[in-house]
Amino acid sequence: MKGLDILDWVVISAYFVVLLGVAWWVIKQKQKNTEDYFLAGRNIGWFMVGASIFASNIGSEHVVGLAGNGAGDKMPLLIYELHAWIVLMLGWVFLPFYARSGVFTMPEFLEKRFDARSRWVLSLVSLIAYILTKVSVTIYAGGVVVSALLGIPFWIGAVATVALTGLYTILGGMRAVVYTETIQAIVLVMGAGILSFMGLEEVGGWGALKETIGVDYFNMWRPNSDPDYPWLPLFLTSTIVGIWYWCTDQVIVQRVLTAKSIKAGRRGSIFGALLKLMPVFLFLIPGVVALGLKMQGKLDWSSPDEAFPVLMSNLLPSGLRGLVAAGLLAALMSSLASVFNSCSTLFTLDIYKKLKPNKPEEELVKTGRTATFFVVGLGLLWIPVITRLSDGLYEYLQNVQAYISPPITAVFLLGIFYKRINANGAIATLVGGLIIGFSKLSLEILKSSFSEDSFLYALADINWLVFAAYYFALCVAIAVIVSMFYPAPSAQQLAGLTFGTVTAHQKKENKSSYNFWDIMASVIVVIIVVYIMISFSTLSL
Repeated sequence: MKGLDILDWVVISAYFVVLLGVAWWVIKQKQKNTEDYFLAGRNIGWFMVGASIFASNIGSEHVVGLAGNGAGDKMPLLIYELHAWIVLMLGWVFLPFYARSGVFTMPEFLEKRFDARSRWVLSLVSLIAYILTKVSVTIYAGGVVVSALLGIPFWIGAVATVALTGLYTILGGMRAVVYTETIQAIVLVMGAGILSFMGLEEVGGWGALKETIGVDYFNMWRPNSDPDYPWLPLFLTSTIVGIWYWCTDQVIVQRVLTAKSIKAGRRGSIFGALLKLMPVFLFLIPGVVALGLKMQGKLDWSSPDEAFPVLMSNLLPSGLRGLVAAGLLAALMSSLASVFNSCSTLFTLDIYKKLKPNKPEEELVKTGRTATFFVVGLGLLWIPVITRLSDGLYEYLQNVQAYISPPITAVFLLGIFYKRINANGAIATLVGGLIIGFSKLSLEILKSSFSEDSFLYALADINWLVFAAYYFALCVAIAVIVSMFYPAPSAQQLAGLTFGTVTAHQKKENKSSYNFWDIMASVIVVIIVVYIMISFSTLSL
């Protein structure tokens, strides 16, 4: 890999000057209450909501890992980048219920729809999962990227980036996160877009790339007999995980809750869905290009995860290399800031405020800042564990969401679509489902210690995509069956929180929050998703 030169450093420095300038401007604004600090006063426009959704999703490990998938014959995983249609569901299906309920967090919504038990379970599970996966893995991957790009030791890169991101997140709250994420999204798209264009030019164009690698390589749909990525379980499980991640997870949903209205939130989700289509072209294609250049003898790398940084350092001229490096740093910082702020929100409003309900607003804001500080610290403390497990951790993290998401997805979907589901059905699904999921995960970890002809080995060996699809169906069954043994929720409790209890006035209000162009933009997103799915198949190639 080529190192960065003076012009690259000038570009990176300019990026940080602009970023910190915006963060400082936001920090100077007064943030006295929880709505200001955690939801930016619910006054953010659609453009920044959409950019924030995109930037929250794309981390440095996402960029490097997706390019690695493109270079490492894992094209079926492309389906996780075609979830733009699920982002639309956030704005069209879920947001009106969240906005009407006036909630700050997803556990708070479950309490309004069911009871406090569901809120406690989801809060604790989300916090533990964030710290042990999202925070620590993003820090680890970011440290690797920063040390490789800037030529500094891993720990210095990791701690410096975390300290900077944590500082403006703690001081500026959600408003600082949203404003800086907008800048970061623009930088990331520009940098990666230039790399994709120049990479295709270097390899000889799309036709030459297909000829070099072979058309079969681009097929994302494999037969159901495939041991790794059978197409039907892949589609079902990716959809279940997608609904959990895009429509019920605090990190993403908190972005649309900052919007000044349902209209702005929905348009933000539509814009976020359009941006979500970009990773296919911005990160996956550069990985495939890197493979093509390697096969043509123009590039060399040993691991697929090296594809993006090697392509960037060898292909881009001075200055542009700095821009893409700044984009990778932006991806790291935006993801970290999002998780830091969401962890702080969950702890302060779903745990601390429940334990001490009479605390004033200013005290809650201070608690939120303190919580962010501790999340940063816990994430750093977990890094030594990741450095020892890193060889298999990335693949493990691809699977772990399939074991967390089914019970949560089932409870939210049924909670909104089926008014007969009650609090007992919800808590049985959350607790029972999570026990099943973590049991399967534990069996996978211990798989090598079982005899190959034993029942436990057979259970551990079930493909994670196949297991997750059946697991979701089981969670739905638990929710429905348990609910039938207990009385239905009262009409007062369900008012406005399910499709069956939306009033005529609420329907009219929702209808006035969108127009023909919102519908057309959404239809275009769906058409593009279908087109990409067809394009990456042997039928079209």
